[in-house]
Amino acid sequence: MRIGLLTDGGYPYASGESRVWCDRLVHGLAQHEFDVYALSRSARQEDGGWLPLPPQVRRVRTAPLWGPEDTARAGRAYGRRERRRFTTGFTALAAAVCGTPAASTAPAASTAPAVSAAFAEGLYGLADLARECGGLSTALRSEDAVRVLESACRAGGVRRGVHGATVSDHLAFAGQVERALRPFSLDWYGENDLGAVDLCHAASAGTAALPGLLAKRFFGTPLLVTEYGVRLRAHYLAAAEAPLSAPVRALLAAFHRCLAAEVYDQAAAITPGNGHARRWQEKCGADRAKLRTVHPGMEAERFAAVGEGGDGGDPRTLLWVGRVEPAKDLVGLLHAFAEVRRREPATRLRIVSAPVRDAESATYRAHCQALAAQLFPDEATGAHAVGDNPVSFEELGGPEAPDLAGTYAAAGVVVLSSVVEGFPVGLVEAMFCGRATVSTDVGAVVEVIGGTGLVVPPRNPRALADACLALLRDPARRERLGAAARARALELFTVEQNLAAFRALYLELISRAPVRRAAEAVGADGEPRLFAHPAEAHVPGHWTGRGSGGVTAPAWATAPHPGGAPGVPAAAPARNRPPAPDPDLPPTPTSTPTPAPTAFRAAPAAALVTTADAQAPVVASLPVAASFPVAAAYPVAGRADGHV
Repeated sequence: MRIGLLTDGGYPYASGESRVWCDRLVHGLAQHEFDVYALSRSARQEDGGWLPLPPQVRRVRTAPLWGPEDTARAGRAYGRRERRRFTTGFTALAAAVCGTPAASTAPAASTAPAVSAAFAEGLYGLADLARECGGLSTALRSEDAVRVLESACRAGGVRRGVHGATVSDHLAFAGQVERALRPFSLDWYGENDLGAVDLCHAASAGTAALPGLLAKRFFGTPLLVTEYGVRLRAHYLAAAEAPLSAPVRALLAAFHRCLAAEVYDQAAAITPGNGHARRWQEKCGADRAKLRTVHPGMEAERFAAVGEGGDGGDPRTLLWVGRVEPAKDLVGLLHAFAEVRRREPATRLRIVSAPVRDAESATYRAHCQALAAQLFPDEATGAHAVGDNPVSFEELGGPEAPDLAGTYAAAGVVVLSSVVEGFPVGLVEAMFCGRATVSTDVGAVVEVIGGTGLVVPPRNPRALADACLALLRDPARRERLGAAARARALELFTVEQNLAAFRALYLELISRAPVRRAAEAVGADGEPRLFAHPAEAHVPGHWTGRGSGGVTAPAWATAPHPGGAPGVPAAAPARNRPPAPDPDLPPTPTSTPTPAPTAFRAAPAAALVTTADAQAPVVASLPVAASFPVAAAYPVAGRADGHV
């Protein structure tokens, strides 16, 4: 199978949120071929290089979502007809974003479907225009686009905060939309590009899924969407800190919400990484029937020695592992540890983090170190000993914490104190190591922990301290919870279970929606290839989904005969029409015929079709329906209905 892997700011780049699970997926499913279509987020990401690619990655196409508009195909200059088409499509999209589609005058219950329909109409209208004219970048930054936005924002019944948008807000929003829709201006949609893949697998429901939407529209390729962190939620969190005005933030939020809803609607299957992401997707309009939770796979072998070693670690050490940022609430953890330290003076706290690279994380770490020095002055065990602080700040890979496995092995209890969390990778690593955990009830923590750890409310240092003390004072409970945590992690969060889930999902999707390309039915000499497509795909019946279950029967089988019985074909196409009678043979009598030998008995015309209300072809009830001169009479490749 040939998979088109669609990423946005991730694989195959060495930095990005989707690089880890995509890399494991590509390496683990070596029986498939992968074409990677990657959108980069910054020049720094591109300068970081790619991860090593396995041989099953046959092609990598990249495009930037940053930089000026000339990094994308601008396309040829639009004529009058193309400008009208652009105005029509962008008007529908802008009306949906502003909440004022043409159908919004209907009752409130039908407003949401009207918005979705208007957004889809505008989105695919722009996509068709971009494919024909080579790009949208220039048009989306034109005066026509600004006029359309201005008219949509001033219409009645717009979303809150949109009505006061100014010209500068329109320009800013148009620039953001140009970047988001930049995949429309790429040359990825040829027969030898996305038209050649059997399945598109998008790493998010945002911009990364746009090529998948177009592949489905142009070639009928099924789309699979995987989200371990919901892109819409990430946009909401990032928009609050972006230097944008309130109208632009409102417009962008509506645009990304409509885009996510359209991706969920068009996807054949959606695989959230946890229940927290699943709930977000359901609120954004995802159909529950399409949702399949697939937990991220993690390498258990690197922690096997610690988990199976039997050593419970230092019973007086609390460990925190993660990225230093305000969402981790290290301030609350330090206040909780002050209570633990007051009741158990011999306890220590290790804060192990990845190397700090940005200014915000460095500032927050310095603040936490100053707070730790204030709460815990250096203490000495004797008059001639050097004072030591019970809280240590360490970097992973440094002399104090050279590797993760050794870091977890030295701790008795692992703590997570976050107020915002997606999938808690650190907790899963601790579970692989057989360590008891104390964590706050955020994100997917409860789903991951199950009943194998203690969970407390966030922003509650006293509850966090009580839970830590309960485990520090009870070695048997720590050992019991650690063993249960390791068993749960090995059952749910290994790379093997992740690959098995995607392997089965790939086969299921491709079996339900096989891609048939016209080029495959023609040989190198230009002649049709016999049996180019499987015959069962064209035979009416409930097992192929082409009977009365929703898919219409062929025209030759349902067209009424003028003056004949309903269901009898009036004029069947040449390749489907039964052989003409031989003029040298006597005509078939209209009276009661003499029974012919069974092998040469001809079936009535009405028996060769499937009526509208029939559940199975009538020919099944006949003794024999002979049609011997098939290859000579119907030299058309890839059709089985001519052989019935």
